[in-house]
Amino acid sequence: MRTEKTEVLIIGAGPSGSVAAGLLRKQGREVLILEREQFPRFSIGESLLPQSMQYIEEAGMLRDVVEAGFQFKNGAAFARGDTYTDFDFREKFTPGWGTTYQVQRGHFDHVLARAAERMGATLRFRHVVESVDVTGERPSVTARSPEGETYRVEARFLLDASGFGRVLPRLLDLETPSAFPVRGALFTHVEDRIPLGTFDRNKIRVTVHPEHVHVWYWTIPFSNGRCSLGVVARREFLEQHKGTETERLRAIVGEDPTLSRLLKDAVWDTPARAITGYAANVKSLWGRGFALLGNAGEFLDPVFSSGVTIAVRSASLAAECLSRELSGQSVDWEREYAVPLKSGVDTFRTFVESWYEGGFQKVIFHPSPSPEVRAMISSILAGYAWDTNNPYVADSKRRLAVLEKLCSA
Repeated sequence: MRTEKTEVLIIGAGPSGSVAAGLLRKQGREVLILEREQFPRFSIGESLLPQSMQYIEEAGMLRDVVEAGFQFKNGAAFARGDTYTDFDFREKFTPGWGTTYQVQRGHFDHVLARAAERMGATLRFRHVVESVDVTGERPSVTARSPEGETYRVEARFLLDASGFGRVLPRLLDLETPSAFPVRGALFTHVEDRIPLGTFDRNKIRVTVHPEHVHVWYWTIPFSNGRCSLGVVARREFLEQHKGTETERLRAIVGEDPTLSRLLKDAVWDTPARAITGYAANVKSLWGRGFALLGNAGEFLDPVFSSGVTIAVRSASLAAECLSRELSGQSVDWEREYAVPLKSGVDTFRTFVESWYEGGFQKVIFHPSPSPEVRAMISSILAGYAWDTNNPYVADSKRRLAVLEKLCSA
């Protein structure tokens, strides 16, 4: 078996892997990316948050994304029955990007992967990592090429950006159950045919089920007259609906009159898909010679579209740590990588848990919000979950609990 060597080996060419590669190439590091799929490939999670643009820009990939022609996004809209409210992410507490894009992930991920390649990373599609060894002086993986050749790669450091594939958590027994209830999603892309002026295509729309506070729908418009459409609920709720995934999704969409009217002319031309039990966690985000990025480490819930933002934030933190470690400096990966990353994830977790319990929904739909508090909430919805100058980040649990009580009263 032949053996190759590289400075940094990245498993997965999704957003975390590609952005990490771009940041490392700017440092002059040798980078090899092994991706098991052939891009472009379908992926869910199409509504980006403005905070993610900072890391795309830092990685040298902003022009690639801007010129790809994705749907402009400036906020989020929420609907429940006849109640509607929206947040403009440019009107937020935290400085920084207030706009971003809504993207077909297959195209978006391919744009980032090709940008990483343009910047000098070696990218191999359809190469599957079969085993990992982190017990030696340097981490190594055994991989298989599309032609069936098995080979070994030794690296100074290994980054797992495999997303829901979760390569290192599986191979190194790092997985641990998530504390979140088991939820699932049914989703598809449709030609929406929503009349102009009846729908703000610059915002993701989150619709709460008229009877069940824990059931919600997403409607994410794209720039080509199509949109991503999905519903999230506990497994028991989804299993009440029978038939194909498309039939089940159409039936659940039909339970909300407002959403049904909005999509009355839609063409359901793509078979729906299902995913269940997507919440994930691990015992540790790092180990000797390796670190986990994005969804490979932890995935919460899609409700606030935080997945890509957490992914590229993790890439930025890991690249900062690697800049020092590969230069011979000592790095405390727990203190300098895991703890800072988890701090923002925990902020998102606080708001996700409150959403499903109904408390945060009362905040969202309150008829007379404080402009100052609304700007702080807007920052978190825009992805700025690491800004400790924001009281709803620095003291999220207590502050949100007090706010819920005020809005309930």
